[in-house]
Amino acid sequence: MVKTGISYSSLAAKDGSLPAPQDVARRAEEAGLDSLWASDHLATGAPFLESTVSLAAAAGATERLEVGFGVLQLALRRLSWTAKQLGTLHAVAPGRLHLGVGLGGVPAQEWQAAGVPVAERARRTDEALRALPSLLAGRRTDLPDLPGAKVTLAPAVPTPPVWIGGGSPAALRRAAALGDGWLPAAVTPKAVAEGLDVLRELRAAAGRPAPRVTVTVFAALDGHLGGLGQQDLVDVLHGQFGFPRELADAVAVSGPPQRVAERIDAYGQAGAEHVVVCPIGGVWEQQVELLAAARERTGGARSGT
Repeated sequence: MVKTGISYSSLAAKDGSLPAPQDVARRAEEAGLDSLWASDHLATGAPFLESTVSLAAAAGATERLEVGFGVLQLALRRLSWTAKQLGTLHAVAPGRLHLGVGLGGVPAQEWQAAGVPVAERARRTDEALRALPSLLAGRRTDLPDLPGAKVTLAPAVPTPPVWIGGGSPAALRRAAALGDGWLPAAVTPKAVAEGLDVLRELRAAAGRPAPRVTVTVFAALDGHLGGLGQQDLVDVLHGQFGFPRELADAVAVSGPPQRVAERIDAYGQAGAEHVVVCPIGGVWEQQVELLAAARERTGGARSGT
């Protein structure tokens, strides 16, 4: 069965405020969902809670729920502190952390506030990904973002599964060389299968294990209850997220749970092992319950998950 997770960063309370991540995590675990994921931003103009603190709160409030970055912008951050935070998250939730990594968007104020030129984000991301396993393993490591500096972090921890975000050829090459798997967003099941074929070839040529795939899906889970309908969701993805309208129409899914379940199963058949749903609209409690209902309608529920 495909694991099913929910994106915390798109959820809102009835009054429009941000829900506490620990409250969402508890409800998600109780409802039977497999994971909770957080987006990573500094300053987009929209309200956002910091991702590592959010995931720590979620992990500390639950026992089995997996937590993940969808995706962490390594290039925006000082690598030594990021590695320390990831090690701490492992201590809070051993074996439950997923590290999604991506280049992120390009709002100028975010990069300016971090003191990082946008043009350096790909290089900084690749250098950080190469150094991170050594840092987490407790070895004395050169810091690529601080030339000449070295650090040894303790305690040593395992490197969590690293999922590389993005759907470009460069992202696939990065996933083949530096990640454990691929984390595309807003892609069709057909595109997932095609990308997975490319990844298999690239990783086989590099002598690396077969790739894994997690997919992020945008859904109006309450569309059948008066929430956003299919066309409304397409308009949001096109107007607010900047997706081409044809792509938005192909990837958007609007409830009821059975329809969402069918889409999750389609990604599973394409090769995805984990589907993270980003709910658009509605209050967070209802979104969690509706996604849990969709999960129960997918290819068979597993006990204890």
